[in-house]
Amino acid sequence: MVMKKRNFECAPGCSIEAALAPIDGKWKGVILFHLLEKTYRFNELQRKLNSRVTQRMLVKQLRELEEAGMVERKVYAQVPPRVDYSLTEEGRSLEPVLRALWSWGTDWMARNPDKQAKTAA
Repeated sequence: MVMKKRNFECAPGCSIEAALAPIDGKWKGVILFHLLEKTYRFNELQRKLNSRVTQRMLVKQLRELEEAGMVERKVYAQVPPRVDYSLTEEGRSLEPVLRALWSWGTDWMARNPDKQAKTAA
């Protein structure tokens, strides 16, 4: 899968579009947030997401993050196969942003308990 090359030379809001492009996806932000903790094996990461994401979707999101240079995939030649996922320096540079989003989301949930069930669907 090849990430689409996009031209972000436009209005001032394009910086936001450029920032969101490599992490745009339902699970990418959550995956990146968990990888801040440590390196995870595929199944560990899927369990961390409480199996809300299908295996196919997790693979797709991880591949896109790898292609964007945010995640590193390391394959070990052993039986059974082992694959580890960790953040690259580029991915780690998102830490302040991810932590700010986590904080804002925590506050938002506290302010809007009635809206949580609607957005979780």
